[in-house]
Amino acid sequence: MGQLALQDVKKSFGSTEVIKGVSLDVKDGEFIVFVGPSGCGKSTLLRMIAGLEEVSDGTVFIDGKVVNNLPPVKRGISMVFQSYALYPHMSVYENIAFPLRVAKMSEAEVEERVRKASRILQLDERLKHKPGQLSGGQRQRVAIGRAIVREPSVFLFDEPLSNLDAALRSDMRVELSKLHGSLGATMIYVTHDQIEAMTMADRIVVLDGGVISQVGSPLELYHKPQNLFVAGFIGNPKMNFVEVTCKASAENSVTVTLPDGGEVEVPVKGQANLEGQKMTLGIRPEHIKLGQADAHISVVANVVERLGIHTVSHATVEGANTSFCSLLDGAAPVVVGEAAPVGFNASDCHLFDSTGAALERLVKLEDVDPAMLQVEPA
Repeated sequence: MGQLALQDVKKSFGSTEVIKGVSLDVKDGEFIVFVGPSGCGKSTLLRMIAGLEEVSDGTVFIDGKVVNNLPPVKRGISMVFQSYALYPHMSVYENIAFPLRVAKMSEAEVEERVRKASRILQLDERLKHKPGQLSGGQRQRVAIGRAIVREPSVFLFDEPLSNLDAALRSDMRVELSKLHGSLGATMIYVTHDQIEAMTMADRIVVLDGGVISQVGSPLELYHKPQNLFVAGFIGNPKMNFVEVTCKASAENSVTVTLPDGGEVEVPVKGQANLEGQKMTLGIRPEHIKLGQADAHISVVANVVERLGIHTVSHATVEGANTSFCSLLDGAAPVVVGEAAPVGFNASDCHLFDSTGAALERLVKLEDVDPAMLQVEPA
């Protein structure tokens, strides 16, 4: 069992409320990622689940049991921190075995659990080594092994890959996903890196200012963000936002006027009394193209990044002084300082009202090919 439930959980430090009423149900075996900018409360929320921070109000359930007043060791959780926190004088074997020895397990059971964890994490040949003899990725695997041997109901990870370089982070994302698949355990993972969230999570919890902004699968958040914050946070490069004016609203479309006077009919569920209102049109950089498209907008490139398979153009919308990023073909004829029309299809657009709430897109996620999901330039 590895069920977790948060019921209107709050946390205050003095008069400052940092978690403002979070409710969440996590199923047994789910990989949940808490993501958001620095200061949004994601690590504080994780520490409340772990018992390292007191819950100011609300209830935390693990496997149906209220754990608010239980110490961490009795909650059935294991936590992996950003810092490896390994004992430098101990071997890999003894570092992994340490929590079992504290629990006074028999030597035979210690041996069995350590060997099992080392096989899963491919550390068999490193068991006699000291932490100083290991790479950063191997040290992180040792820290994870120390969590595995306790056989907890819930694994908690607090930005465990932040100390690794880009290549190692990529490798460890794959390793953690494999680990989740082999253990079938419930995992709660905290990161500020939305790429980690998109590539590993069953569901992502986007936090903003101590509240949940949206919960959903990676594809749900990518294709159907509920507000401007989620739309701008999920996706890399981030979504472009262009100020537009509503010209007409129908049941299954809203027509808006672009800054240069052009128009685009966006397939979203229309609302009453939108005509004349200022709105925000969202267009992902990977949906921008040169050539034929439903709509065009004129931009001037400021910086052009040639990445081989892709060209990233950082530009400004003419007449609006709005930044605009395009992820184009590697050989795209984009020149710094020159105005050029870029196109996009109406079906790829997102539309947000004056409050920042998204109008519902008429796209079916079951028709979306997951291979089309791009979260970073290749």
